[in-house]
Amino acid sequence: MERDFFQDRFSEDELRALMGDTAPTELFSWNSPSYKKLGLKREDLGDDQLIRMMLEEPRLIRRPLTSVGSTLIIGSDKSALERAFP
Repeated sequence: MERDFFQDRFSEDELRALMGDTAPTELFSWNSPSYKKLGLKREDLGDDQLIRMMLEEPRLIRRPLTSVGSTLIIGSDKSALERAFP
């Protein structure tokens, strides 16, 4: 199923369920211009704050997100995608 989370934003429960055991720091788009504009230091941000920021500004979520069963593939990880879709 495809979802445009810019138009149909995640709830906090949905985002946390999608992440599973994945740390919010792995899902956060540190290179996003939206993050850089904020002028915040990475080391000053906790997990809950990162989640709130991603919910408020979906551009802060690394893309694409591919969920295969209980596995979340973040970004364009070609080898992970090939393993998920042989």
